[in-house]
Amino acid sequence: MTKRQVAHISIEADTPLKVGSANSDFLQDSPIQKDWNGLPMILGTSIAGVLRKDFEGNDDEIFGKENGSKVIFSNALLLDENEKVNEGLLLEKSSFLELFDNLPIREHTAISDKGAVDPKKNAKYDEEVVYKGSRFKFSIEMLNNEEAFNKLIELLQSPSFRLGGGSTKGFGKFKVLAIETTTLETTEQLAEYSSSLNAKLLNSRRVDLSTSNSTTHTQYRLTIKPDDFFMFGSGFGDEDADQIAVVEKIVDYEKKGLSKNHILIPASSLKGALAHRTTYHYNLNNELYIGNREAREVITELFGEAKNSKKEVDGSKGKVLFSDVYKLDRGEHKIFDHVAIDRFTGGGIDGALFQEKTVAQSDEWTIEILLEKEIDEPFIKAFEQSLDDVCSGMLPLGGATTKGHGVFTGTWESNHEKK
Repeated sequence: MTKRQVAHISIEADTPLKVGSANSDFLQDSPIQKDWNGLPMILGTSIAGVLRKDFEGNDDEIFGKENGSKVIFSNALLLDENEKVNEGLLLEKSSFLELFDNLPIREHTAISDKGAVDPKKNAKYDEEVVYKGSRFKFSIEMLNNEEAFNKLIELLQSPSFRLGGGSTKGFGKFKVLAIETTTLETTEQLAEYSSSLNAKLLNSRRVDLSTSNSTTHTQYRLTIKPDDFFMFGSGFGDEDADQIAVVEKIVDYEKKGLSKNHILIPASSLKGALAHRTTYHYNLNNELYIGNREAREVITELFGEAKNSKKEVDGSKGKVLFSDVYKLDRGEHKIFDHVAIDRFTGGGIDGALFQEKTVAQSDEWTIEILLEKEIDEPFIKAFEQSLDDVCSGMLPLGGATTKGHGVFTGTWESNHEKK
């Protein structure tokens, strides 16, 4: 009999997950992929694609090209409140699974190839995402190659491992909760083996998850604290104010429900601020000014580039990975009253009074950023200078920064080794 390695992997979303279905509906522009029960799922092809990209070695032999694949990935299915997957059709959902009928929506504005808001009409869009804290389970089976099998298991534990879309905007970061593996070597073992993700693997062993260092990325840790008020806008209001900070709930498997509201620092907002400031420092350091075609090089090198068919821009993925950050909302807010100003007269517009509800919590925020190692020092220097600006309060974050909000101070550290 051909020797077969099998693993069951349980993972938890450290940040919201965006697994697009390539469809649209009346409620949002980009709904997520769902299984036969209408629950979030991750296709096995998505997992295979990510691991193949990061796999070092003869990936054609392992993942298949002409002779077929030697590794099989199952779909990653949502774990219910009992830590089980539902592999059949549910006649009725539990109250826990019903929580996934209405998922968080993220608001976005389309960005042009210049890194600014796209001037075309209807540039605003939204995306459906899966809650942070959601848990999934999937399996990997491989024929006759224990070394390659172990490499795949190691890749799953890498801090840079991401699933789904929007990985450079903070989505798709996971932590591995448990990995159980076994080896099927006899026909008797194969006959007793069940492909169900809920089945206990025969003679299984738990993989040690204590070591998970990235070999492909430099790890940065940004620790900051607000000077007073800040607000990352949600685009919505409530009964108290017209504009409020974005908050989201987190799935809590211990309490079998959703948590209270958490204040969110979206990775996309942090990425936008750092991208523009890093570009400024790179251009200044290298004396690149307006009109110089190399002036935008740092954006494409570090933060990627939007596709633009009219200008023959293919687009590229960024080399910096950000993650969304959450803090429990303790209800400490400050409401500011404003009057919209007429730009012609400089006076107030009648009936244009509006309110902003900012966050007044003085928590310390720790933000982890991963930067690919194979990047030239001039780009790294400019990026680290932009981190200095955040920590010194010279680069405010969030909305209403021209009104004095969003000033943070703090420190940063990394494991970057100078070349």
